[in-house]
Amino acid sequence: MPKLSAGLALYRQTTDIFEVLIIHPGGPFWAKKDLGAWSFPKGEYLPEEDPLSAAKREFQEELGTPPPDGDYQDLGEVKQPSGKLVHIWALAADFDTKHFKSNSFAMEWPPRSGTMQQFPEADKAVWTPLPLASRKLTKGQVPFLERLAEKLGISLQESPDAHKADNTPQTSLF
Repeated sequence: MPKLSAGLALYRQTTDIFEVLIIHPGGPFWAKKDLGAWSFPKGEYLPEEDPLSAAKREFQEELGTPPPDGDYQDLGEVKQPSGKLVHIWALAADFDTKHFKSNSFAMEWPPRSGTMQQFPEADKAVWTPLPLASRKLTKGQVPFLERLAEKLGISLQESPDAHKADNTPQTSLF
């Protein structure tokens, strides 16, 4: 049986754009990776667990606070290149990234050094416009963003006047 993972895609509308909350994986392997490296807050669960409950648990572990209450929209399941099955739910809600505090994991670093170090599971949580998020997310999670954009009736294409010199997502709050 493939591994199972569940997560949440929070989204919000600012004055004229939709943004989605994405996280950057922590640890030395991901430190200098940007495009194609980001993810929705998610994590593995066991077959006997309720996937939405697992998604909410993983949100709390990776962002340090319980997820907002609301009517979660099922974005379905997508088989990842690794074979893992990921299930994502979307919710229109805000999250103050100042409250972001990820749990951590231990790994030997540097490799074969015998030294164990702690790293955050996620080192950044940011709001980013959907078109940019489609480039930031891992390839296997882009279908969820496409499904969300379809539900919202919007395009994932960047407008011709989009500022591309700095592709770092903005962390501004309402």
